[in-house]
Amino acid sequence: MWWIDAGAGASGDMLLGALLALDPQGLAPAQQAVDEVLGRLGTERVHLEVQTTRRAGMAATQAHVRCEQTAEHRAWRDIAPALAGFDHAETVFGSLAAAEAQVHGVPIDDIHFHEVGALDAIADIVAVTTLWQRLQPSVVVVSPVCVGSGTLRTAHGELSVPVPAVVQLLRGSPSFAGNSAHEACTPTGAALLQFMATAWGFQPLMTVDRIGIGAGGRDLPERPNVVRVLAGHSAERPHTQGLVLVETTIDDLDPRAYPDVLARTKQAGALESWLTQVVMKQGRPAVVITALCEPSSAAGVAEVLFRETTTLGVRYTNVDRQALHRDFVSVQVQGQAIRVKRGWWDGTPVTVQPEYREALAAAEVTGRPVRHILEEARRLATEQ
Repeated sequence: MWWIDAGAGASGDMLLGALLALDPQGLAPAQQAVDEVLGRLGTERVHLEVQTTRRAGMAATQAHVRCEQTAEHRAWRDIAPALAGFDHAETVFGSLAAAEAQVHGVPIDDIHFHEVGALDAIADIVAVTTLWQRLQPSVVVVSPVCVGSGTLRTAHGELSVPVPAVVQLLRGSPSFAGNSAHEACTPTGAALLQFMATAWGFQPLMTVDRIGIGAGGRDLPERPNVVRVLAGHSAERPHTQGLVLVETTIDDLDPRAYPDVLARTKQAGALESWLTQVVMKQGRPAVVITALCEPSSAAGVAEVLFRETTTLGVRYTNVDRQALHRDFVSVQVQGQAIRVKRGWWDGTPVTVQPEYREALAAAEVTGRPVRHILEEARRLATEQ
């Protein structure tokens, strides 16, 4: 897993430097990918270079994209074919095109890239996504992003920072201005962060194995102008919780009452409750009602069993329950939204279960077997 510290902002060059610090052997494959894409565009070769530098006293890796300056503006419809086969880079540029189209109120095919359309930006995106694919982090948490403040001279004139494309790309994600008047986060940086992020927030509980620090172009006096990528694995383990089993064995209750009894134990605070078929003395069939609850709910659950069943006594057993960290994601299967519960172990989802009722509803709408809906929803949630 990764935590990306974008507290000083982010750009394509900064992220490229950080990932090359994590994967020095990735420079050659990144250069090869850039050469292939730019060769399709018919442009001159762009050279990726790396050097060690300092930012506010902190050692960092600075990536340089060496290319000829050009005033040529390239449309998305020209860039997209050159990215064929580089799906991740195409996704990032597609998000840039969509953001620019939204900002300017024009169709996406009519967008001409200015600030983000230069050769160095194309190289940054192709190189960063190539390295990201090589390193394959399972989880990427990105900090709140410093976007900067002030104004910036662009091809559209003087714009307030953050520029509109950055605002559009980071919409729904945490960001802040910071305390210096400059552009801290570029559209390229915002698009790459949005692409890589599986979650947003402060550093999660993790064991750090490697650190990649990418330098920005300027050395700021107030803080190191760097983006940090902490790579390691989750330190979270399933937590152990002390609980109580409240149970009783019954052989003379009308079986039609059991569903209501289980429901009432849940209302009284039971985390789970269930029935187990057993055989009592003299061969009589019976049922054990078991409720798992927190100690504070045990008395209330026992009262339900006394009031709603024929029992004359209940048993208490202290147990420890170990539970996976869990979350819910929503996936789309043929246009139908299905929630999926995931259980996490060491940064990897090991239990992935779609909500059956929602899958069943999707099966009825689409006409597909429910097992196919479940399989696809599970696959999509695992890939997320």
